[in-house]
Amino acid sequence: MDDKPASHGEHHATIRSAMIDTSSKLVLGPFQDAPGYDKAMELDGSDPLSRFKERFVVTDPRLIYLDGNSLGRLPDKTQDLVAGVVADEWGDRLIRSWNEGWWDLQLRLGDLLARIIGADPGEVIISDSTSVNLFKLAYSAVAARPGKHKIITDDLNFPTDVYVLGGVAGLFGDDYLMQIVESDGVHGPVPGLADAIDDDTALVSLSHTVFKSGYTYDMAELTRLAHESGALVLWDCSHSVGAVPIDFEGAGVDLAIGCTYKYLNGGPGSPAFLYVRKDLQDELSNPITAWWGHSDPFAFDLEFEPVSGIRRFHTGTMPMLSLAAAEPGIADVVEAGMGEIRTKSVALTEYFIELWETHLASLGFKLGSPQDSAIRGSHISLTHDDAWPIARALIERAKVIPDFRAPDSLRFGFSPLYTSFVDVHTAAHRLRTLVENEVHHEYASVKATVT
Repeated sequence: MDDKPASHGEHHATIRSAMIDTSSKLVLGPFQDAPGYDKAMELDGSDPLSRFKERFVVTDPRLIYLDGNSLGRLPDKTQDLVAGVVADEWGDRLIRSWNEGWWDLQLRLGDLLARIIGADPGEVIISDSTSVNLFKLAYSAVAARPGKHKIITDDLNFPTDVYVLGGVAGLFGDDYLMQIVESDGVHGPVPGLADAIDDDTALVSLSHTVFKSGYTYDMAELTRLAHESGALVLWDCSHSVGAVPIDFEGAGVDLAIGCTYKYLNGGPGSPAFLYVRKDLQDELSNPITAWWGHSDPFAFDLEFEPVSGIRRFHTGTMPMLSLAAAEPGIADVVEAGMGEIRTKSVALTEYFIELWETHLASLGFKLGSPQDSAIRGSHISLTHDDAWPIARALIERAKVIPDFRAPDSLRFGFSPLYTSFVDVHTAAHRLRTLVENEVHHEYASVKATVT
């Protein structure tokens, strides 16, 4: 067997041959001769965030990952950090690590995250999952508004949020109502919400950036509408945090939750965050009373006494490996700055829409996201009658990873820290050539649990 390494010329010949899917003659790119490539190169050349791309693990340079709105890439630093937590903190220090940083890590990371969402220290904590945090805050908000009988949301909200809110409403009795305001399927139904919110509304809970279309609410406007009727507001920022500027203090927000595994790159199922405005923290009560929210957890008193401040919204022991793994991604976003991140996010999505208009609209793709960047997050939905097989073919044959949302949406997420403009250009042209060659028809019967 000849183990001699390939020569420089042989190496590049191998890469060139890998740019063709010989089974269907799909060009994987890059598409240097296609319209828009020079613009993509120019935009990448002037990108102040380009230095962040090399901080992420990339095992296949041909793969274009456009699903960071669902699960962010792995930061290089995370690998070393988690290895250190396992070997040094768990392996060597063992239980001593609780007094050497573990016990307060969720508070320290909460304060770090607070810097990019317009919150003060002591108003944010990393705790539990997004759904558990939603339940805790929704229940506490409704309980704090006795005599009111409505929770208001919309049909663009993430379905799990609707399930949780409905469950909370049910816990308060048969006369309690969760009202779902209908939208056009893309844009938030602001006039309908304004009509629905009244003096009987205890809580308004919405996704800041909605999961399917990417529509982004004016947080301050909706919060003001709710407050005028004496309702509290709870925002789910899972699809906006780390990609869209957020100013909880400026918007007068009461409560918020969100995940850390999308644009914050915290890892699959990484712990979520919750925000409670400081003046509400001791007024509201956590419905899941547990020892991490106790004023003196190691007294082991059988009577529960809630601690003052944000820590009272904790429940049980945190998963320290996952919690520690969330730090590098949050730190990168803080370092990059939300101003630069938002500028690039808008430029990426605008560029993709331009490519859609030029190369994809004629193939049956329709824009399922707002055209106006001022009300759009960092992902774009394209709808198509064959969206599901196209998604599978993109992943399996074209090395482009988006995701599919029933019934007909392809979501393309643009994470500004590691997505380049050439990535966007190449992905659009791979999509075009795939559909033109009808490769997706081979995947019409493919099934998958996770879409």
